[in-house]
Amino acid sequence: GDSVITVRLTEEVELEDNVVFYLVFTGSTVQHCTSTRKINRETLETIAPGHDCCETVKVALCAAKEGLPVLVVAEESFQFIQDEAYDAAQFLATCAGNQQALNFTRFLDQSRPPSGDVDFLDEKVALAFRHLKLPAEWNVLGTDQTLNESSPRETLLHFTVRLGLLRLTWFLLQQPGGREALCIHNNEGATPVSLALERGYQKLHQLLTE
Repeated sequence: GDSVITVRLTEEVELEDNVVFYLVFTGSTVQHCTSTRKINRETLETIAPGHDCCETVKVALCAAKEGLPVLVVAEESFQFIQDEAYDAAQFLATCAGNQQALNFTRFLDQSRPPSGDVDFLDEKVALAFRHLKLPAEWNVLGTDQTLNESSPRETLLHFTVRLGLLRLTWFLLQQPGGREALCIHNNEGATPVSLALERGYQKLHQLLTE
């Protein structure tokens, strides 16, 4: 999702000013409808919707004009693929509450990518996370109900704060267990809030405290 798609029409079809064009993406279980922007007389642009799985979908270009039925102008296939960001989101989702896995992710702290790469990673993984099919019982803190807030442990918020992932942190805060994770100390006694302050992530610290 969130990629720019360009639609170029053949000479037989021109974009009339009083006609509205939109794209309908039909997958196995989900259908999306997007508006388009006219670039010139034969070119449209739109933003690809985020999809719920990796598959080839049917895309129909539809034209709507007041007083007339909707017309399907053209059809094409479009493939949603699984990239590294989607893999990373799936891995992190399964890490929730898994101390062995969360401790393993701390090695990333030793080889932190440049800030530009972190921003790109943050944007893509947060987007992928939003479109994951998370189980109804999924929780930022995992599903082990025997642990309480006083138990020192790593959380997904510790991970995202260490790398400075602002968008992903914001997403996790809105999920079950997200607010509770704010006050959990890890084995070094750090909370996500204190980590943000220690690392100098002002925007993250502001987000976590407000």
